[in-house]
Amino acid sequence: MSICEEVESESAPDGSVTTKQVAEVTLPRAELDRIWSAEYLERLAATYWRFLTRVSLGVLRVLYTRDAREIALVGRPLVLLRFHAPEYEAAGNRGVVTWRIDRGLLVAPTGRASGWLRIKVTRPEELEGDEITVRVSSEVANFYPAIGGWGWFSRIGRILYRGTQLRIHVIVTHAFLRSLARLDLQDSRVGALRAREIDAAAEAKAA
Repeated sequence: MSICEEVESESAPDGSVTTKQVAEVTLPRAELDRIWSAEYLERLAATYWRFLTRVSLGVLRVLYTRDAREIALVGRPLVLLRFHAPEYEAAGNRGVVTWRIDRGLLVAPTGRASGWLRIKVTRPEELEGDEITVRVSSEVANFYPAIGGWGWFSRIGRILYRGTQLRIHVIVTHAFLRSLARLDLQDSRVGALRAREIDAAAEAKAA
């Protein structure tokens, strides 16, 4: 397997920021066929949260509720980021999971209920050869960091954000994308897409 990464980052005049990192992972075609399913998309999402907990040595905790995912410093009430429940798109040659940002200590008041975290996996339309290269991207878009401040302080705040939170985010995401080469995907706690696949298979068999 080989990984080649790209990093894109930009700031908007309104204070929102967007960061995107892309990795190309080459793996055997048989292995890709085995894991190309909605279930493994959900497992990829779960792997991201597991990695975040591990890389922070347990300081960051991912808390699951029925309609949200929370990243907390040790635990509540120090919720740094709160996301709505994930939205999945698994069709054709791509799989996408999106967590929409709700609020949290790292989110500016003006940025609540704005932005998202998104992981996307794309494979070529034409699958040729014994090895296939897929693109995996991790993107945080339209995020309003609390450290960015507002008014006259925003210019200083942007510098602080780029030198602290953004740098940490890029390093962690870089490590996460590299870890995918091992294909050690976490089982999902929720298992919603796995249940749907089982139901669909049962309906098809009964038809």
